[in-house]
Amino acid sequence: MRILVQKFGGTSLSTPEARKHAIRQVKHALEQQYRIAVVVSAMGRSGDPYATDTLLQWIRDNGDRLPERETDLLLHCGELISAATMCSLLRSEGLPAVVLTGGQAGIVTNDDFGNAQIVMIEPDRVRALLDAGHVVVVTGFQGRTKSGDITTLGRGGSDTTATALGAALKAERVDIFTDVNGILTADPRIVENAVPLERVSYNEICHLAQNGAKVIHPRAVEMAMQGNIPVRVRSTFSDEEGTLVTAPEAAQGERPVQDRLITGIASVPHITQIQITAPEGQYDLQLAVFKSMAQHRISVDFINVNPSGVVYTVFDSEADRAHEVLHKLGLEARLTRNCAKVSVIGGGMSGVPGIMARIVESLTSKDIPILQSADSHTTIWVLVQGGHMEAAVRSLHDQFQLHLAG
Repeated sequence: MRILVQKFGGTSLSTPEARKHAIRQVKHALEQQYRIAVVVSAMGRSGDPYATDTLLQWIRDNGDRLPERETDLLLHCGELISAATMCSLLRSEGLPAVVLTGGQAGIVTNDDFGNAQIVMIEPDRVRALLDAGHVVVVTGFQGRTKSGDITTLGRGGSDTTATALGAALKAERVDIFTDVNGILTADPRIVENAVPLERVSYNEICHLAQNGAKVIHPRAVEMAMQGNIPVRVRSTFSDEEGTLVTAPEAAQGERPVQDRLITGIASVPHITQIQITAPEGQYDLQLAVFKSMAQHRISVDFINVNPSGVVYTVFDSEADRAHEVLHKLGLEARLTRNCAKVSVIGGGMSGVPGIMARIVESLTSKDIPILQSADSHTTIWVLVQGGHMEAAVRSLHDQFQLHLAG
């Protein structure tokens, strides 16, 4: 039995016309003799009636005192409405369809309400329904605890549901349908000549997603990688195949992922750089700083530690709180607000000399100062002033000739 998991995001379900395209994609896959499990997000985005952010705002406007467990009860309604709507539309086309919540589909999580982790999947009920010829519509973004409470999986949870379910069912592939045709070399709103990538590795898309590309959530990629399940990121509104995410050596004799130096450029705005110089003889500065950030649940990134002090970043929205925490420790911190992290990502850069030189050359030619940098074997990060972010992304995209990728 060939199983395909199709996931439709909020923009793919937000209007009657969009839903028609989603139904067309399901019918097309059935014509190819697949058994189909459909995973759905809540319809639309913030402001739309059933979107997750709209439901969260409803809580804020009505007391803002709902506990996390009860918040998850409310939030799961968005996906349930999407699933029931898809089921009705599929049945109107003469297709046998049935709805399962995440919990009914066998997704068991821990009890970290609002950001639950999947601990196991029991897919027997889904598999039995597929065997019987049903299209199984599963609510994304949610599961259940062992005691039966409804949980939600946090941001990107519907992507995670789809790839986790695909791995449990040993699906041939997971298709992530969205409003763009695959993964591009850069944000097309910044780089006009950004092009879709035909194939990328799990590792490359994880780094792209973690560094600002919003097409698929990194947790979902990790699930797919663990199960060795190929993922296609594609448009609901097109028949083009989009981008295939798979291992560097593709399975089943397919052509391997292209060995290219740089895959894409990603960016994250609204970042504050924090610099702290250690007073002479204060050797526990690093511990004091990062322990205090952790205790106040302030996420830190882009960390440079040296004997004379520390440099790191937080989101602009956390900058004042971080500054206050440091002040209470008696530490003088220098804050540079409104920065942006720009990432150059590529599985082929490991061990290749001259990449950083080309990055510096590219940014210097545009009079863009580099405030901070760091690197790994697949990514080089640079911090720039926020007003320079778009120019930096465009310059680096041109430097590595990514308009010729694909």
